[in-house]
Amino acid sequence: MRWWSVANFLSNAGTWMQLTVQNLLVLQITGSAAATGLSMSVQAAPALFMSLLGGSAVDRWPLKMTAAVSQALLGAVAFTTAVLVAMDRLDMTSLMVLAAVTGVIATVDGPACALLGNDLVPVEDVPSAIGVGALVHNAGRLVGTALAGVTVGFLGTASAYAANGLSFLFVASVIPFLRPAPGAVRHAARVKAAPRGDGGASGPDMTVRQGLKFFARRPRLVALAAVTGISAVFGRNYGLTLAVLVTGPLAGGAGSFGTVSTVLAVGGILGAVLGARLRRPSVRLVGMLAASGALLQVAAGLSPSLAVLLVLVLPMAVVESVSDTAGTAVLQTDPPAHLRGRVLGVWSSIGTIWGLGGPPALGLLMELAGARGALVTGGLIIALAIGAGFALRSRRTPAPVVLPTKDGDITGRAALDTAA
Repeated sequence: MRWWSVANFLSNAGTWMQLTVQNLLVLQITGSAAATGLSMSVQAAPALFMSLLGGSAVDRWPLKMTAAVSQALLGAVAFTTAVLVAMDRLDMTSLMVLAAVTGVIATVDGPACALLGNDLVPVEDVPSAIGVGALVHNAGRLVGTALAGVTVGFLGTASAYAANGLSFLFVASVIPFLRPAPGAVRHAARVKAAPRGDGGASGPDMTVRQGLKFFARRPRLVALAAVTGISAVFGRNYGLTLAVLVTGPLAGGAGSFGTVSTVLAVGGILGAVLGARLRRPSVRLVGMLAASGALLQVAAGLSPSLAVLLVLVLPMAVVESVSDTAGTAVLQTDPPAHLRGRVLGVWSSIGTIWGLGGPPALGLLMELAGARGALVTGGLIIALAIGAGFALRSRRTPAPVVLPTKDGDITGRAALDTAA
């Protein structure tokens, strides 16, 4: 698990370095901010249409081989881009094609690497392993974004892509040496033991339908999707809302927003550390954390100064990070093992819809209500929706009736059963 965490830290740092440089590269080639957004959408779009197939492949194929091959392919794409950039042969069409290929490979790589990490610890430690993964992701994002400018300044744009390619190859080289921890169950054994006809390796329906059916019929996962979706649309996009708030009503500059972004990153890391201590995450906990974060968002929207905003931003990021860790733990541990790849595929498709639709919806809300109004309105919508969900659930859950008994009472009578 230590080797896997180190490998993922390097891979995340390389990925965020490449993503940062890629945005700058598109601006350099086209001079268009719209083209930059289009390149990001092209890379994310395959997840909307192919994640279900990718999750099915992860359930069917040997997990270590799948993860190693997908990492090697991602490395090959990064090296190809580096060569084209170094030779000054990269145009917008080539960049879009390479971004789309990366997105297609990621539909398999994402669930494969997530489930492989879970196999490296005992079953009872899976929530903690997911928390460690969140910590590694946040740390890699912080380091990779910071290194992007330094790398381009000293070594050129192609070096960022080459560094990312090397990070993928390092992960691929580590995977063959990973061994399940005592108490962990190998993925291959789980798939082999899957019941026939229920999406197992020998069942007739190994692809999309079983994952969709399980997800739709599982109230916990539907509720988790609802909580995460409404939070993604009306909150969380702090890179957009807080940027406008800081540079607008609070009269700050780029440096002030950089400080806010740093505090958000630190809060994400602290939240991941706290999330790693979760032992029994639940959808109720995710909902409570999301509602708390929404109320903090409301307070942030009403901040009279940058200093007050900074005080609120840290707990906002911590709550968001712990909530994400808890939700991921529920998502990866609730389904039967032989269905987890497909459930993650369903989740990835849903998350892509939020990712593509959330920023435009929030941008429209900001046009209508301003930065403060968008933060306050969005936070209230999230909190009220989650509160209504809790109230509806409590009304639908019948409270058990305890009948007092005396000596000689027949506690199993049909009449008493019906009354209870």
